[in-house]
Amino acid sequence: MTDSIPTDLIPEILSRLPGKSIARFRCVSKLWLSILTRPRLLFALERANEEMLFFSSPHPQNPYDKSSPADFLIKFVCPELRAFTSGLIYLCANKRYDPLNKQFKVLYMAYLSGPDDHRILTLGPSKEKKWRKIKCRLTHQPLHDQVRINGICISGVLYYIGKAYGYTAEERHYMIICFDVRSEKFKFVEAECFGDPKATKLINYKGKLGGIDLTYNDSDAIELCMWILEDVERKEWSKYVYTLPVNNIRNVFVVGVITTGEIVLSEKFTSTPFCVFYFSPERNTLQRVEIRGVGEYHEAFETECTVRAFVDYVVGSKFIA
Repeated sequence: MTDSIPTDLIPEILSRLPGKSIARFRCVSKLWLSILTRPRLLFALERANEEMLFFSSPHPQNPYDKSSPADFLIKFVCPELRAFTSGLIYLCANKRYDPLNKQFKVLYMAYLSGPDDHRILTLGPSKEKKWRKIKCRLTHQPLHDQVRINGICISGVLYYIGKAYGYTAEERHYMIICFDVRSEKFKFVEAECFGDPKATKLINYKGKLGGIDLTYNDSDAIELCMWILEDVERKEWSKYVYTLPVNNIRNVFVVGVITTGEIVLSEKFTSTPFCVFYFSPERNTLQRVEIRGVGEYHEAFETECTVRAFVDYVVGSKFIA
């Protein structure tokens, strides 16, 4: 079958099938298994009327790829898109996954979040779904922009940046809040290493928590400052600073880091052409990839849209809002 159908069309075809069928097709061959478990970029285009258009695109498979096809997924009105992970679109609540017990849980945080203001709900077939109180000793405010909290879930631990509540400026410092979804316990790590915690993008760097600040240097080139949390208990960080090899990139944001260690940047608004960029710290190379065929009928460029993007979409994930 792969001899007659281009490989880049297989994910688009399979994405239209039921989840059970996709699970069976992973056993067809090693090629299909790699395709069905290979993360892709997920884009959400936000229009002025609050309509969201979702599509995905594969990551380039070699450093010479100059373009990548876009596969339309769905569109609907979505006033408050918060995040995406494990095939779920989060609208308002903070929903996370426990990979050991294979459970989804909803974490409710009040503002300001005091010691007794947190609630958690375990989702599942049980008829008795009750909110349970959980303790958090740090009164804090999670940092967020207009619609989303800057958080990430790695191996069953939810990380997000918060500002501790206090009466003086010294008491109102930034922290990384670590919530273990399985044990339902909180830990805290100082976030003062970040140049601007409000602008820092939290990332999953090869299984470790990291953060990236994007700034422009005196030569007007993009500078990426990346911090990696090497040891949570000892609170040890490693710092890396990279300057992109070209200086004509504007209006981009950090999407995240893929399994190869490449840092992905995306344009903030739709444009013609619309491009994403892959920066390899190991090779010091920047790959520009044009996204082709945006939208079900190429209608994504009719009006300017705000772009949101995520690095961990897998074919076969079904959207749950």
